Amino acid sequence: MSPRPSPPLRLLPLLGLLACAGHTVGALPRLCDVLRVLQEERDQCLQELSREQTGDLSMQQPVPGCMGLWDNTSCWPSSALGQTVQVACPRFLQLLTSRNGSMFRNCTHDGWSETFPRPDLACGVNVNDSSNEKRHSYLLKLKVMYTVGYSSSLVMLLVALSILCAFRKLHCTRNYIHMHLFVSFILRALSNFIKDAVLFSSDDVAHCDAHRVGCKLVMVFFQYCIMANYAWLLVEGLYLHTLLIISFFSERKYLQGFVALGWGSPAIFVASWAITRLLLEDVGCWDINANASIWWVIRGPVILSILINFILFINILRILMRKLRTQETRGNEVNHYKRLAKSTLLLIPLFGIHYIVFAFSPEDAMEIQLFFELALGSFQGLVVAVLYCFLNGEVQLEVQKKWRQWHLHEFPLSPVVLSSSFSNGTKASTSEQSQTTCRGSVI
Repeated sequence: MSPRPSPPLRLLPLLGLLACAGHTVGALPRLCDVLRVLQEERDQCLQELSREQTGDLSMQQPVPGCMGLWDNTSCWPSSALGQTVQVACPRFLQLLTSRNGSMFRNCTHDGWSETFPRPDLACGVNVNDSSNEKRHSYLLKLKVMYTVGYSSSLVMLLVALSILCAFRKLHCTRNYIHMHLFVSFILRALSNFIKDAVLFSSDDVAHCDAHRVGCKLVMVFFQYCIMANYAWLLVEGLYLHTLLIISFFSERKYLQGFVALGWGSPAIFVASWAITRLLLEDVGCWDINANASIWWVIRGPVILSILINFILFINILRILMRKLRTQETRGNEVNHYKRLAKSTLLLIPLFGIHYIVFAFSPEDAMEIQLFFELALGSFQGLVVAVLYCFLNGEVQLEVQKKWRQWHLHEFPLSPVVLSSSFSNGTKASTSEQSQTTCRGSVI
């Protein structure tokens, strides 16, 4: 009997890295899933071969030929002498390549012949191809880049959130929305780190089975954070659009609606996706989205929110251009509208237009998609923190005041004797002025 070749183990590290780097694409399996599929095929094959041997023992005269064989990758049924047996590519290779192929063996007097063509070549994976090494290096660099991006974004967002929370004069509807957006980016970064730590902490099949419920919950949390992030980007566009088309409105009621939209609507879609996966595609840890129709439960609302945001963006620019061209617009209003236009233009990279472009892109563009989704997308939180906090004029003014107070040892301030009515009136006036200015301040 011919020697049993081991599976192309060189594929497994590459597969693990692909899965680790490509988690946002949703089409690449992780190493635990490959090993689990390989073990399932082995168990199924051994059961079939056992049934064949039981049938052969019941026959009085066994037919000469080749006995069934499990060669660590494929299952070969018993065959008569001189026959050529054809089997499909192993399922674990199909997970990697999404390609169907066939392999053959001849039953000879000396037993089974070698497999032809070679399993990796027949199934579309050439382990000796130098492009695999290049891709391996590219994905390593990509992983380092998105780790740095999410780490720096996380640090800057935490600092920006602390600043907006610390200064009472910065508390207004506009900055409340910014703070919710910061939290959504923070959760997105944390969910990426948690997902990588849980799903790719071990390649042992027993470990994966023991933590399958936990990793499904991690995937649900991961998908929720992504959807919440896009939902709050939509809220930013809706609020900016509302400022331009409605002169007076109840900001408290609008803020409640925005909170429900930003945190509530993603929960509905993610819960629907989780229930659908549980009933129709309860495979692995739900990190492989083989069923495109189920994946659209997540992808569809995200694309819809991006399209709505893009339409709002176009309409915001149209309204601003019209107001800037109006001769009745006063000088201070012109400066206000220019600030709005500036902030709107800076929102372009945050609208996620690339998500729509790559949602319908072919698989050949996967490396480019990974670059935009992971490398550039991981720095979005950093950009948001800089635009909405560190470049905000009011934030800079409050930080400078606090710095001067600390530097000159004037904090806390010396009490000033004022009448109660005058003091209360000044506080009320300052509060109203802060709310008005805060609403008009965009960056």
